[in-house]
Amino acid sequence: MEQNIDQSFQVSCDICGVDDPEEIPCTRKYTEGQPLHVCRNCGFVYVTNRRSSERIAEAWSTEIYKETQADSKLAVTYTARSPAVMSRLTFVAETVSTVLKFNSGRLCDIGAGEGVFLELMRNREPDVELFGVEPSLENCKAMQQMGIACEAGTIEDFLVSSVGENFEDRFDLITILWTLENCFSCRDMIEAASRLLKPDGTILIATGSRLLVPFKKPLQYYLGKNPMDTHSFRFSSKSLSRLMAQYGFFVTHENRYIDNDVLLKCFSRNGHITRDEEIPSDNYLDVLDFFHRWDAESQFY
Repeated sequence: MEQNIDQSFQVSCDICGVDDPEEIPCTRKYTEGQPLHVCRNCGFVYVTNRRSSERIAEAWSTEIYKETQADSKLAVTYTARSPAVMSRLTFVAETVSTVLKFNSGRLCDIGAGEGVFLELMRNREPDVELFGVEPSLENCKAMQQMGIACEAGTIEDFLVSSVGENFEDRFDLITILWTLENCFSCRDMIEAASRLLKPDGTILIATGSRLLVPFKKPLQYYLGKNPMDTHSFRFSSKSLSRLMAQYGFFVTHENRYIDNDVLLKCFSRNGHITRDEEIPSDNYLDVLDFFHRWDAESQFY
């Protein structure tokens, strides 16, 4: 029997593993009827029904990054070279250079897109050895034309490929920029990243600072009409730290995410945390109330 490539799978909470989601009531009107849930156990916001990792990667490669003909002009559905995206990638590049003071070593960007961040890093730190993992063949061609080494495929593909199996030179820094939220399994991506990281290396994750912080945009501009599993996870600062702690990573740097559009956190295995200390979670009732207030406020815009 031929398998439906759009077949979806129902999943439990990716952070705590408990299957006790509650739908966030207001979200369907912004997503053409697609639901978004919060875990009643740990407060993580996630999509419960998803297609396979291959299908989600394909959607990003062929549907979201595609070029379309509109009004006789070529329009790009998404590009990292827009001013808004360039600004947030520049923020990350400046953090790597000035806060982490990373000016030599090996850097891997997972979900490298068109290679814009790697290009920014090359201009700032020419002694850093750059590598990108990216599912889009077109984006990989763009990186190769810029002279940036890359591998086409998901990070899971890379690990099981002949290149990944024999990858002896691990990375000093792995960046995951607005990518962790866009895959089938955030756990698989972090596990893969940890296997490619040197023991004393750093993982830098950047995503949008949107949950349990002051409202920064109307809800209709946060939730979209794309398939919900192309953005399966909505991280808060606490939920991101809880995910990373399960793989032995602890926070070594975080930005002022509460008043910044970007939530940026750096993690290493050498973080300082007492054995009995617990990483706090979000209260799901607080998350539900937050979305209720966000929905009400968004009606003014």
